[in-house]
Amino acid sequence: MRTDLLALTTDSLAALTNRGLVKRAAKEATPELRLDADGTVHGGFPGGPDTSLPPGGLDAARCTCGAIGVCRHVIAVILTYQTLTTTPVSPAPGPAALDSPAPASPELGATFGTLATPGGASGTPRTLGTSGMPGTTAGTLATPGEEPGAWSPGQVTDDELTARLGARLMSAARRAERAGYTARIRRATPADPVPQVELPTATVRFLVRGDLGFVHTDAVAGSRDDVIALAVWAFRVADELHPGVPDVRVDVGGQVVTASGSGAVAGLERALALAGTVLREGAAHLGQGLEATLADVTRHLDAAGLRWPLLAVGDLAEQLAAYRDRAAHYRPELLAGHLAELHARRRAATRQDAAPRSSVLGTTEAAETPLRRARMEGLGCRVRALGDRRIAEIYLAHADAAMVLVLRRQWEGDDDGAALARRRIATSTLAGLAAGSVVTESAVRSASRTVRLATGRVSRTDVSPSRGDWDALPPSLKVTDLAVLGRELDALPLRLVRPRVEAELVRAVAVAGVESIAYAPGDQRLDAVIADRAGNLATVSATHAAAAPGQLDALAAVLAGEEGEPSFVSGIVGRAGAGAGVVIEPIGLAAGGRVIVPDLRPATGGTLTPTWDDEPEPPLTAALTHARALLAEAAHHGLSHLPPTYDVRLDTAAHRLTALGLHRVAAAVTAFAAARTAGSAEASERTWADAYLRLDAALELS
Repeated sequence: MRTDLLALTTDSLAALTNRGLVKRAAKEATPELRLDADGTVHGGFPGGPDTSLPPGGLDAARCTCGAIGVCRHVIAVILTYQTLTTTPVSPAPGPAALDSPAPASPELGATFGTLATPGGASGTPRTLGTSGMPGTTAGTLATPGEEPGAWSPGQVTDDELTARLGARLMSAARRAERAGYTARIRRATPADPVPQVELPTATVRFLVRGDLGFVHTDAVAGSRDDVIALAVWAFRVADELHPGVPDVRVDVGGQVVTASGSGAVAGLERALALAGTVLREGAAHLGQGLEATLADVTRHLDAAGLRWPLLAVGDLAEQLAAYRDRAAHYRPELLAGHLAELHARRRAATRQDAAPRSSVLGTTEAAETPLRRARMEGLGCRVRALGDRRIAEIYLAHADAAMVLVLRRQWEGDDDGAALARRRIATSTLAGLAAGSVVTESAVRSASRTVRLATGRVSRTDVSPSRGDWDALPPSLKVTDLAVLGRELDALPLRLVRPRVEAELVRAVAVAGVESIAYAPGDQRLDAVIADRAGNLATVSATHAAAAPGQLDALAAVLAGEEGEPSFVSGIVGRAGAGAGVVIEPIGLAAGGRVIVPDLRPATGGTLTPTWDDEPEPPLTAALTHARALLAEAAHHGLSHLPPTYDVRLDTAAHRLTALGLHRVAAAVTAFAAARTAGSAEASERTWADAYLRLDAALELS
């Protein structure tokens, strides 16, 4: 019996091919089947082609129809085999041979006969026998009552992987393992019986237990087949360290970064030396002589595969260029944050009890991976101004990979969101992609989960309007219980050492009711309190932006039910503070059977009614913010060029923190002030980083 074919569902077949092909196969004439002794299933179609499907996956199938790749005849053979093997039939009048299962002959092959199906050729349905079939064991298939997580892909041996992938791909996988990588494991559950692994550049799903011939990845076939081995090894680590946990992240392989001279450390040391130069001189005094150093640091980080520090250095260079060009998007706190991030990642990676460097430094995975045919749902869009540029970020939920990808476009000029909505992207518009259902064969995904759509002649992308039926999204992207989301947010590592993944915290949050809508005119901020089905509350908070002048009016109208009852709000989720409720920065809403994108709505000219005065910032938050701003000022002016009053203000900030009970944070600020007084440049840089990291962590947790 071919248990692998019996285990395939229509969803699995659609993932391995596409849904249209499965639908056409269901309408195909019923073939006559024959099983060889080696397990090969042959299918002969009336007046049509002949198909063979040996063990080893769909790639091994052959059909005389001439189609390139898997054709509808191969799928029709699988569907017919499943029906004949699993459907019990009442005895029909006639010869006694039809009252009992037909024996199979390993030597000559077993003729299965034909099956009557709607639209197919007629025949006599009957249940297939299994006696005499080599390699068949009763009960090898999972039954409806069987625990779906009883089998783990980690049980696959390296010999089986080598037999499937070959020595060359196994060597590539071993190199990636030695470099280290992070994986998210999702074990099989009754709701989703397919175990899967989310890697930096691909998601791997094991559709048939124990059979590597039916493993699905969202990477184009042949481009990254080594990810199958990486996924199996990730499951082994999860089985050892976190047995039974349904959803867990693990670090696989890699080596802890030490003080000895590896390529990774060399790249990091160059980055830290660059950060030291910027901190000593400050953005205000660097001039234009740093381009060569930035290029050298970038090259070494790229060569070492340190993707997250590489992105941090890129952002640092952008802030320095913005100050040099007097661009409006320069912010001293952003500059200081990038400097502190480099220190944080270096420290986290060199601790004795540190995880493999992939967790905090990135991996050596390919920068880009072409995807197979991908189905994605538009969750909305965010439009922002960056100087004289307008940047649009479209958020697309890739359900099969259980992640949100970001499609980014930018244009010169001062168009607002409503004007940008009509801009063409691939075969659609910005508005069409942000609020549509996308089926594409030309998507390329990066390790940081951005996506781009190729525009060549053979590229194909179809976009249709979405009805906002986000209930079909996987649990990792959909929030129905805000309490569970709160626990997930509380368990996250600190921001400065998390992977630099785009849309990491974008979710579609189910709305059971809107409790209140309030507008604060001073901050130009709209806050709406929503509830889930259990009565847990979250705040949808949006602040006016010149690039999206219609955002607040559109958001208020939808939440008030003027365009139908809102069922979901999509956005970036976070905490207002330690122990505080969930806050959602909205990018889209599902209401009235469609997706509404506030940032792309035109300004209506209406006015929002103020419903409450702006509340003062809590004293604890205000003290932390003020102290961090002082340290950001040091990065702006440079430690060598600070004004005479700086130390007095620093001392005042430390006393304020002490009075509020933040003794360790205050001590770090005082240590920085003492190092400056002593005149040690190296100690000043180190204590600046200590103080900034403590302040940033306290603000994130406060």
